[in-house]
Amino acid sequence: MRSAPYDRSIPLIHTSATRHATVFAALLMAFALALLGVAVPVRIDAQTASRNQSNLLIYIIDVEGGQATLLVSPSGSSLLVDTGWPGNDGRDAQRIQAAMKDAGISKISKVLITHFHTDHVGGVPELVKRVEVGEFLDHGINREDSDITRKDTAAYLKAIQGKPRRVLHPGDRIEIPGLNTTVLTADGEHVHSVAGTKLVPNPYCATEPKWELDGTENPRSVGILVRFGAFSFLDLGDLTKPKEIALVCPNNPIGTVDLYLVTHHGFNLSNTRSIVDAIHPRVAIMDNGAHKAGSPEAWQTVHESPGLEDLYMLHTAEGSDAAHNSPEAMIANPKGGGDGAYFKVIARTDGSFSVTNSRTGQTKNYAHQ
Repeated sequence: MRSAPYDRSIPLIHTSATRHATVFAALLMAFALALLGVAVPVRIDAQTASRNQSNLLIYIIDVEGGQATLLVSPSGSSLLVDTGWPGNDGRDAQRIQAAMKDAGISKISKVLITHFHTDHVGGVPELVKRVEVGEFLDHGINREDSDITRKDTAAYLKAIQGKPRRVLHPGDRIEIPGLNTTVLTADGEHVHSVAGTKLVPNPYCATEPKWELDGTENPRSVGILVRFGAFSFLDLGDLTKPKEIALVCPNNPIGTVDLYLVTHHGFNLSNTRSIVDAIHPRVAIMDNGAHKAGSPEAWQTVHESPGLEDLYMLHTAEGSDAAHNSPEAMIANPKGGGDGAYFKVIARTDGSFSVTNSRTGQTKNYAHQ
C-alpha cells in the first residue's frame, strides 16, 4: 500500500521511530474509518496489480504476419517471443506496448528471438528505444546466406550491444518465475526428452513423407514448451517440416498441449501431421497476415488435429477460400491489415484457460479436463 502524498512544506525527521509511529498512526486512522463505514482508497500501480494476479497471461500480438508473443507470469516477470517487423513508424513496438499496458507491466524481463528473419528480429531496434529489457535470448549465429538476414542480424546485435545476451541450446531452461520453460529446438538441434513428459512412440511418423531441408534461418528456430501448472503452451517459431519430424519421431518428447501457436504463421512449409496430430492441441492460434501464410493445407492439418476445439486466426487469409478460414468471431482482424487486434489468453494452473478477441471483446472459456 502507498501512503497518501505528503505536504512538502512540512519537514520530515528521518528516524526509524518516527517512521514506525507514522505508519502506526495511519493504520489506526484507516481502522477507525473502516469501523465508521468510510471506504479507504488503496492505490496499487499496474505493475503491482500484475504481480498480484494468479494467472498466466499470453498475448498473441498482431504484427501483420510476423511474430510477437508476450507472456506475463503471476510474478509480473515477462517473456516476449520475437518483436515483429522494422519500420512502419514503430507500429509493432507500439502494439507490443499496448499489450504490456493491458498486462500491467512497464518493462520486459527477457526477449527471445526465435531466428534472424526480419519479421521476427526486425523490431528490436525500435523496441529497445521504448522499453527496458532485462536480457536477450537467441540461437547464436545467423546461418542464412542472404543480404537481408545479415543486415537484420547486424542491426539486432548493434541494438543490444552492452545488454545481457544468452545463446540458447536444446534442453536449456528459461527462468521466468512461475513458469517452467524448456527450449526444445535451437540452431537446428533438438531435445530427445523433456523432464516430466513420458516418451511415447509417435504413430503419425510412419506415413510422413520425407521433406527437403531448406538453407534458411527457419529450421534454426528456437522452439519452447511453456508449462504453468497443468497448462502447456507450444511455440516453435518458424521451424520447418524436416526439423518438426526430427523433434517428434520416432518418439514424441512433448506430449500433448493446451495451446499451440501454429508454426510458421500457418505456412505449408511447416505443420506436419506427425507433430500437429501428436501434440493434440485443444486450441490453436495462427499468427498469419492478411496476405501472408494461412495456407489451406496447413489450416486443414491443424483444423483436423484430434481433439482440437478451436482454431483462431489473427487475420482472414485473403488468398485462401472460406472453407480454409475460421469463423469471423475467431478472427482478430477480419478485413485487411493495420487493425492491430490481438488475442489474450488467461491460463490457470489447473489447466483451464480462456481466449479473448480484443476486436470484439468476446471471451471463450476452456474448462479443466
